[in-house]
Amino acid sequence: MSTIRRKPLAMLVAGVTTAAFLFGTSPGTAGPAPAPVAQESPTYVYRVNAPLGEKAQKLLARGFDVLEERDGDDLFVLGGRATSQKLADAGFAPVVESVMEPPQWDAPALSAAADVNETYYGGYRTINAHQAHLDQVASQYPGLTTVVDYGDSWKKTQGAGGHDLRAICITKKNAGDCERRTNAPKPRFFVMGQLHAREITTGDMAWRWIDHLVAGYGTNSQVTNLLNSTEVWVVPIANPDGVQIVQSGGSSPKLQRKNANNTNGNCTSGQIGIDLNRNTSSHFGGSGTSTNPCNETYRGPAANSESETKALQSLWRSLYPDKRATGDTAPAANDTRGVVVSMHSYSNLVLFPWGWSTADTGNDRPLRAMAKEMARLAGGWTYGQPGEVLYNAAGATDDWVYDDLGVASFVWEIGSGSGSCSGFLPAYSCQSSTHWPKVLPMLMYAAGKAAAPYSG
Repeated sequence: MSTIRRKPLAMLVAGVTTAAFLFGTSPGTAGPAPAPVAQESPTYVYRVNAPLGEKAQKLLARGFDVLEERDGDDLFVLGGRATSQKLADAGFAPVVESVMEPPQWDAPALSAAADVNETYYGGYRTINAHQAHLDQVASQYPGLTTVVDYGDSWKKTQGAGGHDLRAICITKKNAGDCERRTNAPKPRFFVMGQLHAREITTGDMAWRWIDHLVAGYGTNSQVTNLLNSTEVWVVPIANPDGVQIVQSGGSSPKLQRKNANNTNGNCTSGQIGIDLNRNTSSHFGGSGTSTNPCNETYRGPAANSESETKALQSLWRSLYPDKRATGDTAPAANDTRGVVVSMHSYSNLVLFPWGWSTADTGNDRPLRAMAKEMARLAGGWTYGQPGEVLYNAAGATDDWVYDDLGVASFVWEIGSGSGSCSGFLPAYSCQSSTHWPKVLPMLMYAAGKAAAPYSG
């Protein structure tokens, strides 16, 4: 297993300026955050010493926006000017690593109708475009695709706008294919993007994956063989209300992580919503979660409280039989079929259960072997359980999928913490130049393992 030892977070978005340039100090110089450079405060990245174990978990437990990035013993925290003092009050010594300047322009207006060509931030597709894309693909490839409405976003359940939650099943369709039943004739590979809304690379990877499959059937032998034998399920946008907030920033996307549920606290100094990757019933409320509604890792008022969480779980339970006995060490059966991947960004990581603990699952050996191969295909990413390479976090969707159903489940953290294509908001050109060439072979490999992930 490789370890992370690299200079992180050179930039989070195009236009990030180092702290030294703005403030007359050098990055890595400890001290309080300086005054904002515009009427709206900038966003800072703070380097914090937090080795694996107790200190890292203490940082998360205080509810800071801890990024999915580690550099040796250091983690990184996103926040405003006040975050520096809050970190100091919690016993940490924050160092300004970099700064994101505040938006300098108004967001462009977005249309109300579905438009497959609607974009923001240089080419990223809006929610409207993703919805239109699914409909377009289904119309053009009826023998390969089925679009499924599997629920409603939180805002839609409240009659406050919102969105349908939609998936697409892609396979060479025969009788019984793409039906929501656990005894399907073909194994199933499931991949989703933008559970955390600000991780916009992942929605684009889902879009490209869909197009690669439908365009490649009959012309690409690997794709043809895959779709003849396997159902591929894709949820391009798992948190559409959150993405609506992100895209409302237009050329300066807002860094919304959570969903849009604003009923649990008045978050004038923090972000509304529930972290959908802390909300599941798999060890709900454990390490790496917060009870503060304004914190980025707020777990929600109860396990599985959110409509997006419940809808995903209902979909997974309708696609996969339960093949694992209860108990943290119980293995899933050797004949378990299926692989589920939740794409996140960033840090160039392949993660697998457990996330709540560094205890081994009953299927640690095959999960670890698959993660190792995915990391190799990506060009040498780090792989391991979250607590081995990053920090522990309970209530995540990958833990739930394995915990509840026994299905092989992974998280990919796509993108590095440094360089021109790093961070949450890389230039759109980075998707084709940097991320897609790494993610495509990982997807093909993971899909090919869906028939027998635990065999051998």
